[in-house]
Amino acid sequence: MAVLVPVFLLTDYLRYKPVLILQSLSHISVWLLLIFGTDVIAMQFMEFFYGITMAARVAYSSYIFSLVAPARYQRAAGFSRSSVLLGVFLSAVLGQLCVTLGGVPFQTLNYISLGFMIFGLILTLFLQRPKKSLFFNKSVSKHENGINNSELQKMNPEGKAGGWCSRWRDSVFIRMLAELKGIFRHPQLRLWSLWWIFNSAGYYLMLYYVQILWNEIHPTRDNRRVYNGGVDAASTLLGAVTSFAAGYVKIRWSLWSELVIGSVTALQAGLLLLMNTTTNIWVCYVAYVLFRSSYQFLVPLAIFQIASSLSKELCALVFGVNTFFATVLKSIITFVIADKRGLALSVHPQFYVYFGYFTVLAVVYLGASVWVIIQHNQKKDTKADAQDQPETAGEQKGATNNIPNKESQA
Repeated sequence: MAVLVPVFLLTDYLRYKPVLILQSLSHISVWLLLIFGTDVIAMQFMEFFYGITMAARVAYSSYIFSLVAPARYQRAAGFSRSSVLLGVFLSAVLGQLCVTLGGVPFQTLNYISLGFMIFGLILTLFLQRPKKSLFFNKSVSKHENGINNSELQKMNPEGKAGGWCSRWRDSVFIRMLAELKGIFRHPQLRLWSLWWIFNSAGYYLMLYYVQILWNEIHPTRDNRRVYNGGVDAASTLLGAVTSFAAGYVKIRWSLWSELVIGSVTALQAGLLLLMNTTTNIWVCYVAYVLFRSSYQFLVPLAIFQIASSLSKELCALVFGVNTFFATVLKSIITFVIADKRGLALSVHPQFYVYFGYFTVLAVVYLGASVWVIIQHNQKKDTKADAQDQPETAGEQKGATNNIPNKESQA
């Protein structure tokens, strides 16, 4: 959480690619420490590098949109998300096959993962780097589009008087706050950002503790009878399919966003309750797969809705802010319900809390959808009445002109 703010600031300053390389290096460091670390200090460094890795994901999300036209944002979001999930699917399948059929030790799986991460770092070195940033790079091409160039010039004013501290404050922090203030006045941006914060926090809480729940439902020490890798593979594959399909969903999002989010969140609440109350591990597995895939369906839609309303350079800022607040919320909930300094609930009571959390979110979203639909219908009726009034006035005027003149009849 501590590294999120500097990371999404550096994402703009360094223009994506160096942050993506940093993510790859920190991820490799995590696995090196996991394999060779033997003391508490090594584990603490591993947590530090893992935090950098997770924080740097905002660079990937925003980098994708620097490569495509705005008209292709929705499909780009769907493709990028489904490709990530496809990679997770292949990883889970490979791991499950190695353990179940080959009897491969878990330590060997860590070496295989390290090899793939090194290969990913090599690929990252060949990525294209954008030529400008928004907040830090003040050089603006004269051949830019007129509107975008004008906006960037306003955000990057040159020749201001004052010292270095004054210029830094005016050119970075004040403009960022002003941008965020204007951004979150947009209803769709505000809605999907709130979904990102609240639903992502709940999703990752479930993800972190579901393995403990599985062990409670079906305890076993035989690794060959543990199918967690296969379940993760199935959930990520279905999530990849739903993410890909989300790139082709065409509805009026300004009207139906709340209803879509509310319906999916209500489904997730029901699945959490089912996972927590069933005694059949396979039922729990199925509910978990559906929960993850439903979340992955909304992720590219959220990315698309946010990115389509912003300039490419602002994506990293908004994604970073949303991820930061989601991480803060997740940390607070974890401290309250799971930490020994809080309630220290066991896994089943924790999942009841998650069920209540998603139920409250679903009620709020569905209530908001009803309000939006009512407002839309009222505006529609008002507009129809306004159109009918001139027509009625015209008919009355025509009827008056058609009355025969008494003098002419005489």
